[in-house]
Amino acid sequence: MSTARLADAPWLSDPSVAALFDALDGDGAETRFVGGAVRDALSGRQVADIDFATTLSPAETSRRLAAAGLKAAPTGLAHGTVTAVIDGRGFEITTLRQDVATDGRHAVVAFTDDWRADAARRDFTINAMSADRVGAVYDYFGGAADLAAGCVRFVGVPADRVREDYLRILRFFRFHAWYGAGEIDAAGLAACKNGVEGLVNVSSERVRMELLRLLSAPDPTATLAAMAAADILPALFGVEARDIRSLIAVERSVDAPPDPILRLAALAPLRAEVLAERLRLSRAEASALAKLAPPWTGLGETAADWRRALHRLGCAAFRRRALLAAASGETERLRGRLQASEAWTPRRLPVNGRDLINAGLTHGPEVGAMLQALEDYWLERDFAPGRDELIDEAGARRAGKKNA
Repeated sequence: MSTARLADAPWLSDPSVAALFDALDGDGAETRFVGGAVRDALSGRQVADIDFATTLSPAETSRRLAAAGLKAAPTGLAHGTVTAVIDGRGFEITTLRQDVATDGRHAVVAFTDDWRADAARRDFTINAMSADRVGAVYDYFGGAADLAAGCVRFVGVPADRVREDYLRILRFFRFHAWYGAGEIDAAGLAACKNGVEGLVNVSSERVRMELLRLLSAPDPTATLAAMAAADILPALFGVEARDIRSLIAVERSVDAPPDPILRLAALAPLRAEVLAERLRLSRAEASALAKLAPPWTGLGETAADWRRALHRLGCAAFRRRALLAAASGETERLRGRLQASEAWTPRRLPVNGRDLINAGLTHGPEVGAMLQALEDYWLERDFAPGRDELIDEAGARRAGKKNA
C-alpha cells in the first residue's frame, strides 16, 4: 500500500459518490476508485471519469444498488461491469477479476475478491492503483513512484502483458506521450518491438482510438520517433511515417491546440481515402482529412486569395492547411492567414438554380455548370457581384454560347 492520498480530489466528497459507497459497502464488501481517476488525481490532472471496482459479484452489485433506490444498468456483465446511474451521471462498477485465458485480443476472466490479483492484470503500474472512499491509495506495483518519475512501465513481465492484448503496444506509447518524461522504458519498448506482428490482431477501430489519443498529446514527437524506430508506425501505415517536429514547432509558435487530424495528415504519407479505410475513421474525420492532401502550399499570397480559399475549404480546413504550409516552409504568411480565418464570415453565392431557371436556363446539367462558372466569376471579383449582376452575367454567357 502506498502512503499517497487523494487529499485534493473534490469528488471524494461528491454526494453521488458517497451514495454509491453507502449502497455497496458493508457486510465485508469493499469498493474502491480505480484506474484513471486515481492516476490523474495523483498527477494533478483533471479527472474525466470516475470508475470503481468492488469485491461484490455483478448480481449483488445490482441488488444493492436497487435496494438503495439507485438505477443499475447491466452494461458489461460478461466482464463484470454494472453502471450505476445517480442524478443522471453514470458510474461504472466492475467486479474484481483475474485472467483465466487470453488470445491477444480478448480475455476470459474469473471474478475474485483479491485486490492485488485484479491490479496484476492491468496494463501499466500507473493504471493499477486504487483508492478507498477517503482517498487512501493502494499501490501494489510502484505506480505512484513511476507517475512521479514520468515512467510508463508494464505491470509484471512486459512481454506477457503484450501477448495478452496487443493493443497494449499502442497504449504503451499513448501513455508515454501523455505521462512520460525522459527516456522511454527500455523493457517495455523491447516488448512492443518484439510483439509488433501482433498488431494485425487489433481491430482498426481500436487502433484509431489509441492513435488519435496519442496525437492529441501536447508534444508526441519523441514518442512517435520511438514508435518509428521500433517499426510500430510502419506496421500501422504500411509505409514509413513522416517527421512532424516542424508542425509541432509551428503549432507552438501560434499557440494552436493539439489537433489529431491535422497531425495525422502530416504524419501518414497515404491518400486520405486509404488512411480513412485503414483506420476506420468516422465520416467527419475522413472528410476533414480529405481536405488536407499535400501539397500543402498554394493558399495564395494576398488577403483576397485567402478569402477565396476560405470559401472553398471552410475555416477549419483553411487553418489546418495554413499550419501545414508553414511546416513546409511558408512561415512568413502564417499569421496573416490565421488572422484572415479569424475574421472570416462565410458567404453564400447570391444566386441559386431557381434564379437561373427563371432567367431562361434549362433545368439540368446546364444549371449546375452555370452555377459553377458564376461562383468562379464571383470569387475572382472578391465576392463583390450581387444577384442581379450574376443573373446578367449568366444571360451574357448563355447568349455568347448561342452565338458561338
